[in-house]
Amino acid sequence: MKTKYKGILFIICSAFCFAFMNAFVRLSGDLPSIQKSFFRNFVALLIAGAACYRDRKNMKIPENGWGWLVLRAGFGTIGILCNFYAIDHLVLSDASMLNKMSPFFTILFSWLLLKEKLTPAQGGAVLTAFLGSLLIIKPTLDFTDFKASLLGLTGGICAGAAYAIVRILGQKGVNKNFIVLFFSGFSCLVTLPWLIFDFHPMTAKQVLTLIGAGAAAAGGQFSITAAYCYAPAKEISVYDYSQIIFATSLGFLFFREIPDKYSFIGYAIIILSAIAMFWYNNYYLTKKQSES
Repeated sequence: MKTKYKGILFIICSAFCFAFMNAFVRLSGDLPSIQKSFFRNFVALLIAGAACYRDRKNMKIPENGWGWLVLRAGFGTIGILCNFYAIDHLVLSDASMLNKMSPFFTILFSWLLLKEKLTPAQGGAVLTAFLGSLLIIKPTLDFTDFKASLLGLTGGICAGAAYAIVRILGQKGVNKNFIVLFFSGFSCLVTLPWLIFDFHPMTAKQVLTLIGAGAAAAGGQFSITAAYCYAPAKEISVYDYSQIIFATSLGFLFFREIPDKYSFIGYAIIILSAIAMFWYNNYYLTKKQSES
């Protein structure tokens, strides 16, 4: 139970940090998403590097862990690029909500990769949440009308895969700080060529906001990596939706944004699905197992 409570605490902390990261990304203005991603990850790389140096005696990586590290970094990089594009083109809370589809996909990928049991009720909750996301995406026959929303959802899918792999790496004993370091370094290397050939000059304000985004992202990465190392996604993922409260508050405070009624309905469906899944995992299944 202690590890579960640690997981809950860390995942709420990560939600708070990622909400601020999204706000800083939007405040950095009209810069390419790839450039924003590079600076976000570069700051996180420096912080993770310092953490790994302090903990360098525990940096042993199992031989079968490197492939999973590359997969985690690859999915995470795609997820960030999609999320940043959505942040720049959607209401902040909409972009955050689509990214917060990740806990549902974490459960799906945990079923596929970790062979964690997925019941019909859990599968139904995932499907219901996806239907709720359609109210936020608002698909039309014109792809350009909902491209940002679709990329936001893609970011949530990739993040879900990345966090399931974090759980695998945690079970293999890979150091949590090194997971963040490897991901941040990988993302910087992938985005560096675009930065070199298409660099957009930045003002002092933009540099400061991107440093803020990187610092908040580092806090979010360390926290969510620790969370999924401490506890399974099905036990703690519902608390990740606290980010929507933070994001909606920051969106109104900084940008005077108010989501439309369809988005609010979508939020309600997704959050209620998450709560139902949490109750099912932590009460119904536990009671059923104790009776058997």
